[in-house]
Amino acid sequence: MPKQISDSRKAAYYIGGAIILAGMLLFLSVFVSPFMPLFSITNEDDIVFSFAGRAIGGFILMGIGDFLQTIGQRGLAGAGVILDPEQSREDLQPYRRMAGGIINDALRETDLSLGAEPKTVVKIKCRDCDALNDENARFCQQCGHQI
Repeated sequence: MPKQISDSRKAAYYIGGAIILAGMLLFLSVFVSPFMPLFSITNEDDIVFSFAGRAIGGFILMGIGDFLQTIGQRGLAGAGVILDPEQSREDLQPYRRMAGGIINDALRETDLSLGAEPKTVVKIKCRDCDALNDENARFCQQCGHQI
């Protein structure tokens, strides 16, 4: 039975995505602010701190969200938070299965072979010398008689 991703990992992934979105909105608000009236801020230092604080805060939130998404996607051991090779293999198992499945699906759809299936080779035996020749040969490669 294939292992499924746990609900806690799914929650961490989606919460991380929401935090990334909040960080992006906070960062992008810096570019919208110059067009809005700034009645509440009277000091120029407060304006600079407001812009820098939102930009840096947005980047920090995006980093935290990315970290949570990585943990949700790969698990604690798979993301490298816990150094346990056995747990890492178990955490990454659905992710590895998915990646291999995509490649197998693409190969199956295109009918390509990577050399795993042997090609059928037909040889014709010469009546005079019993040498094996290619299927489309008209003369024996060993004795030269017509096949």
